[in-house]
Amino acid sequence: MNFLDFLDFRVTDLIDIVLVAVLLFYFYRLVRGTVAINIFIGIVIVWAFWKLTELLDMRMTSSMVGGFMQVGLIALIIVFQQEIRKFLVVLGSTNFAHKRRFRHFKFVKQEPLALSLDVDALLGACRNMGKTGTGAILVIERDTSLDFIKSSGDRMRIEVNQPILESIFFKNSPLHDGAAIIKGNSVVATRVILPVSRERSIPQRFGLRHRAAVGITERSDALALVVSEETGLISYIKNGEFVLFKDPEELTRLIRKDLS
Repeated sequence: MNFLDFLDFRVTDLIDIVLVAVLLFYFYRLVRGTVAINIFIGIVIVWAFWKLTELLDMRMTSSMVGGFMQVGLIALIIVFQQEIRKFLVVLGSTNFAHKRRFRHFKFVKQEPLALSLDVDALLGACRNMGKTGTGAILVIERDTSLDFIKSSGDRMRIEVNQPILESIFFKNSPLHDGAAIIKGNSVVATRVILPVSRERSIPQRFGLRHRAAVGITERSDALALVVSEETGLISYIKNGEFVLFKDPEELTRLIRKDLS
């Protein structure tokens, strides 16, 4: 093979490079901040070395590294099963009418935006529950359907307002145990059992409520608010990560932005 053959660059080669770069970028965003990030970087380095040996026609080294990559594929699927699941969930989300870039096309069916949610009532309830030491998990559904977990609780349709949310999580209420799912401006399910995250990087001070909120945001594009029963603090979780904010006003802006 002529070393200069790679100079025969085609448009399809450019498309190929761009697609690989985009996939690597989005997968990096999924594993960023987790223990899997070092493994991901190592895989990228080994893969780049493999392609370099093929380019330089180093057949023995290329064959050895290529065999390692092929045999290790099953192991990689096991290691990255959580990240792969989350990637496929995001990729499989087909509700494009909510996407900002498609709204100006008239042929796309426009559905009510999640921004119709009464964010002020939602956060007002969270602040009051925090003052009284009432634990709560509120999950806001976005593009990815949460039907796969709604069936674990009680389905209902109640308009979101501050007294309703506080009454749901009142300690003596039969509905307080589990999470409440919000879609649009309605509570559509209560007492929902959420999948618990197994991510080891979550600080020990956070309990099962927070791990459950991380778990559902790992498996969907939902947003989650958690009120700690012990400290009364409000946590905002998105994409399996805790989102930091300075004050209630900033949290309101973050939620409105994420729902727009």
